[in-house]
Amino acid sequence: MVRRFALAVALIGAVAVAAPAAAQFPTGYKFLEAVKKKDGAAVTDALNQPGSTVVNTRDATSGDTALHLVVARRDVTWIKFLAARGANVNARNAKGETPLQLASNMGFVEGIEALLGLGAKVDEPNQTGETPLIAAVHRKDAEMARLLLKAGADYKRSDNSGRSALDYATLDGRGNPVLAEIETAMKKPSAAKAATYGPKF
Repeated sequence: MVRRFALAVALIGAVAVAAPAAAQFPTGYKFLEAVKKKDGAAVTDALNQPGSTVVNTRDATSGDTALHLVVARRDVTWIKFLAARGANVNARNAKGETPLQLASNMGFVEGIEALLGLGAKVDEPNQTGETPLIAAVHRKDAEMARLLLKAGADYKRSDNSGRSALDYATLDGRGNPVLAEIETAMKKPSAAKAATYGPKF
């Protein structure tokens, strides 16, 4: 009898310790599910909980945050909403992709523009070292490249193979419209060169 009582007490203690961890998982899971379903009321309720950090919850399998999910469905309204509620615009998923990298791989120009405006780092690479600008070269997307270059993208930054956006565009030649965008950016003086000091004569 004593033995059964001790076992019951031990089980109750184990459940009590596990309860906070168990409660945390469903909260994050439910939040991500609500984001997927565009359930604004449920998402807002979760975000309004005191001390909530659920906005940056990651999917257990993909590592995607809510921001990755809304980028994947090309939803600028939700991108801005989540960022305003503290979503990390530079968070990485299991593939090492930031929301900006994901948007670049998709050719989601409106999303790229929104993310850059929200402070996304323009040259953050994925696991292969590919930057958003390199993705633009591979997609032969001049509009995307122009936007990234305007935001300061480094066309000389290399991926894991040692090739940069400039290298890939040069290899493609004139058939890739991104080459012209990079060449235009190369002709622009840097801020350091543009700055002049002292009297002019």
